[in-house]
Amino acid sequence: MADKILSRCGYRCDLCLAYRPNVVKNDQRVLLSDGWYKYFGFRILPERIICDGCMSPGNPKLVDTGCPVRPCAIVKGVENCGYCGEYICGKLKERLVSRNEIEEKRGSPIPEEDYDSFVKPYDSKERLDQINIKETRP
Repeated sequence: MADKILSRCGYRCDLCLAYRPNVVKNDQRVLLSDGWYKYFGFRILPERIICDGCMSPGNPKLVDTGCPVRPCAIVKGVENCGYCGEYICGKLKERLVSRNEIEEKRGSPIPEEDYDSFVKPYDSKERLDQINIKETRP
């Protein structure tokens, strides 16, 4: 998939193994369930892992049905949190991911293959920081 698909909270849907087009192309949901548990501490049954992405119109199928970010961004009329005047709010803090923070918490580096599969799609802080800096510069 050539185009970057950025979610409301800065995740890269196009890189996510739960994103429906990626599941259809190469189903790796069992691996993803294990990876999410290893790096984020939660497990979702593989058969429940499928996501249309929160940028999809209407009522898309989402993995994270309790996410507070999507409805907030929609109400505020912003494409994603990087464009919000309240960047970084409590809702976004719940969803921000940083490789450095995960590595610090684990006490070890993340192998590149694991990073690419399980962390990079959600490593959102730097992406959103770049958008927010561009938006707030005079």
